[in-house]
Amino acid sequence: MIVDSHCHLDFPDFETERDSIVQRAHDGGVGTMLTICTEVGRFEPIKRIAETYPTIWCTVGTHPMHVNEEPDIALETYLTLSEHPKCVGIGEAGLDFHYDTVPRELADRVFRTQITAARLTGLPLVIHSRNADEAMIAVLQDEMGKGAFKAVLHCFSSGPDLAKAGVELGLYVSFSGILTYNRSEELRSIAADIPLDRLLVETDAPYLAPQSRRGKRNEPSYVAETHAMLAKVKGLDDGELASITTNNFFNLFSKARRPTGLSK
Repeated sequence: MIVDSHCHLDFPDFETERDSIVQRAHDGGVGTMLTICTEVGRFEPIKRIAETYPTIWCTVGTHPMHVNEEPDIALETYLTLSEHPKCVGIGEAGLDFHYDTVPRELADRVFRTQITAARLTGLPLVIHSRNADEAMIAVLQDEMGKGAFKAVLHCFSSGPDLAKAGVELGLYVSFSGILTYNRSEELRSIAADIPLDRLLVETDAPYLAPQSRRGKRNEPSYVAETHAMLAKVKGLDDGELASITTNNFFNLFSKARRPTGLSK
């Protein structure tokens, strides 16, 4: 079994064929999916998806690109919503300086609020970091000094310094279809150095389809191609790595239950 540790099944791209997409994932050996919240205001439809499918779990959080729309979500709101039985993580939260459309002080404050939520609930934080390596390292080191929390650097495409700092702080590192791209030699080199017990795979669907489908809509079943590339990078066969990454997922997202079947 493979786990897609990060996808966005609430997005309009999947609205009319969600059942088929979930079935294709199951048919392809993807036994569990985590659908990620990007706006607290959309938690209701996200949790309904998780409630509908036994093999799908969800998170609650504010993506750094949506901080302007949700600048004042109270810590208590994250804590309360995360009590839902299918909610297993906090986020997607973090820093994104690529477009730089959010005041950095505000982005920092909202990110730290969600770190606090992760610390208080014991649920892992799903971290988005883009063009913000130095700032991200500084925040993570500062906040970890205030009290430990679990987290994953999702869709990792940053530099080796952030990967190293994350591993040293006890974080997991998740790789998406970017790992399969022809020009991702540096990223594959970083992946080769990540300890086996810290690795996850994901699609970030509907974005970032792997090389063979690049430019098309991504979906959870395609995580198998990323997984195969990661196995090659680590010098393992697919079965060995599948056991490792699946165990890693359930160790990190410990509130999620392993599936007993693959039907809806």
